[in-house]
Amino acid sequence: MEDEKALLRQIFGDSSDSEDKSEEKEDSIYDVGCHSTSDPNCPTWEPIKEIKGLWLCRHFLSPHQQSTLLSAIQNEGWFLEASNNQAMRFGDLPSWAIELSNSIREVVLYGDRIHEPPSCAGSDRGEAACLLPPDLLSREPFFDQLIVNVYQPGEGICAHVDLMRFEDGIAIVSLESSCVMHFTQVGEVSDCGKEQPELPIIKIPVFLMPGSLVLLSGDARYLWKHEINRKPGFQMWEGQEVNQERRTSVTLRKLCHAE
Repeated sequence: MEDEKALLRQIFGDSSDSEDKSEEKEDSIYDVGCHSTSDPNCPTWEPIKEIKGLWLCRHFLSPHQQSTLLSAIQNEGWFLEASNNQAMRFGDLPSWAIELSNSIREVVLYGDRIHEPPSCAGSDRGEAACLLPPDLLSREPFFDQLIVNVYQPGEGICAHVDLMRFEDGIAIVSLESSCVMHFTQVGEVSDCGKEQPELPIIKIPVFLMPGSLVLLSGDARYLWKHEINRKPGFQMWEGQEVNQERRTSVTLRKLCHAE
């Protein structure tokens, strides 16, 4: 148990567990606050303007935190066999995943800066309400389903919308290698269940660097598909092809309540 606590402290920093440390709340979990507004490595929220409900937080985890989080994942023993590239957990999540979930909520509530924040007129939660709706921020547990995917060079994932068995609000943390995730609108469905081919395809690229965090809610979660296309010519960013090596992603979601 002590070894596990030490590992969690390495990943996320010391948590505040006493009233005497209440003033340090914003630095608990993994230090979401920035002590210098000129620091380019501060967690910074950026809205993807074309897609309502899609937010990107660069530098969510520092290189050291990424490395230690990867060690925690490897210690689970999920990927000892080369053929194993995905692990899923429901309900009781590993301690490091719970801490990661808490960290995501912390950076939504206490992240220092938002580039070009949208208007939040009428919101009683200020900027945080623009990142995620208040009902999602206040739910307990915040997330209770985990997927860890390991993508080898050349591997990606087809365009999809996450299953409706999961609630609104999905978080994706990227580790190891950069990639370009594309978002496309969900087309109108015909009687035969196929999307109308005449609809124009709009692809919105989002560059995911190691340590970044993506939040999907509302339109981004339900009305847009996301994919990582590994065909030649798709992994492009700012005119350059992204050399995607091995990449690990951690996805956190919340199961819908059974009726």
